[in-house]
Amino acid sequence: MTINLDAGMPAAPAMSGARRSFAAWLALAGLFAVAILLRQALAANTDVSWLLTAAERVLDGRKLYVDVIETNPPMSVLAYLPAVVLSRMTGVSAETVVDVLVFAAIFASLACCALLLRRNAWFAGARGWPLGLLAFAILAILPTQSFGQREHIALIALLPMLAALIARITGVTPLQWLAVAAGLGAAVTLAFKPHFALAVYVPLAVAGAVTRSSWRVLLLPEHLAAAACGILYVAVTAVVWPEFFTEILPLLRDVYAPVKPSLMTLLEKPAISLWAIALLAIMALHRGRQLALPLVLLMATSAAFAGAFILQGKGWPYQSYPAIALALFGLGFAMVQDNGSSRLWRLGTGLLLLGLFVRSMLWFAAAFDARPLQERVAQLGQKHAAILAITAEPGIGHPLTRAVGGTWVSRQQGLWIDTYLTVMRRGGMLDDVRAAAYASYAERERQRLIEDIRRTPPTILLVDDLTGSASDWLKAHPDVAGLLTDFQQVDSVNKVGIFTRRASGG
Repeated sequence: MTINLDAGMPAAPAMSGARRSFAAWLALAGLFAVAILLRQALAANTDVSWLLTAAERVLDGRKLYVDVIETNPPMSVLAYLPAVVLSRMTGVSAETVVDVLVFAAIFASLACCALLLRRNAWFAGARGWPLGLLAFAILAILPTQSFGQREHIALIALLPMLAALIARITGVTPLQWLAVAAGLGAAVTLAFKPHFALAVYVPLAVAGAVTRSSWRVLLLPEHLAAAACGILYVAVTAVVWPEFFTEILPLLRDVYAPVKPSLMTLLEKPAISLWAIALLAIMALHRGRQLALPLVLLMATSAAFAGAFILQGKGWPYQSYPAIALALFGLGFAMVQDNGSSRLWRLGTGLLLLGLFVRSMLWFAAAFDARPLQERVAQLGQKHAAILAITAEPGIGHPLTRAVGGTWVSRQQGLWIDTYLTVMRRGGMLDDVRAAAYASYAERERQRLIEDIRRTPPTILLVDDLTGSASDWLKAHPDVAGLLTDFQQVDSVNKVGIFTRRASGG
């Protein structure tokens, strides 16, 4: 297969007029309705639920990384502040506001892409609507349980930057304000996780190679805007949240990063096979023909996100969303541009795209489901309950606490540090000296928990013997268990014990 960097633009097929436009808008409305129905049918995302809780506490004056412990850069919390503010202004739940804002971001991102590519023959005319509908489906329907996650928002924000680069490598200079807007979106992507630098700078490098401008791409308005905002973001983080560098980064380096599956286990995840099949299908569809320049950029960016997925090393579904999303869009792009294959071949490719789309939806829908536990806790009838969960599984307490109108007692999402250190010990990853040093992290986590219990005495206690052995943990830590002696077990759901405080004098 060859890549022709100087290939001319194909002529777009003639549009069939108002009928085609009406059908396209009708299809968009149908996809939007499906997306909204999915939001009602699926449980709230665990991480989004926790980050909304963290954003509420920050808005109430608590200090991020001190009173609210989060292992990600500040943008992971700041991104959800608008939803919390609007929720308090309108009385609508923050989860619903997040959905509305994400849908608005999807439409804004695609509108910006349309403006950037409106004069581009690869996307204009009859080709534009199928690709636009596919892009909307990928952004609004494909994520399922990962909707509103950081990776989801990061891709939405990055798309205008990719559109601007596609315009440039195909000979069109975008309007400066659109290029700057695209750069601001890329800055949002960079702010979520450092791994996403791959997804910003790999396409820039590709654009530089294609246009033979090498380092000059760094002077493009979109990159200058992204770089300036990125530098400002790091500076503000250092001044306002220095604890991220002094407390969180060492914790991530010492405890979080070392605990991960082997590379082979990671490569066996459905994410890698789904991503690879989509890219192989693109290559098979071309069968020696030249790759379109936009497709080169899309595949390179998809590969960059795949690299970020592997670098993070956890293998969680939502982390693979941008790589798979771009690979599927690339396959759709290749189908729309393909005029040389037989109808049967194109039908087979279309069915493959549909199959990959559905299988990816199921992959992104894989999540810890605590709804049976949530239903039982709701039946206790405790209004404004203070809920504490002894667990390292974030799905035990989130979104359960918000769903029942409770208050989360702890300052962090779950007791994961002690669990991670246990895994490291069992895996022989710690010698005696390192074990003693790293045990201080677990000690600090436990002392924070004690402070939290004293500050906000829980009224409902969840003890997780499903994903761990929380009962044994409490026995091994009498300083925590001693604060919970007045609790009695009232039920158990899937080995998660539900405890409430004994009535006075009981």
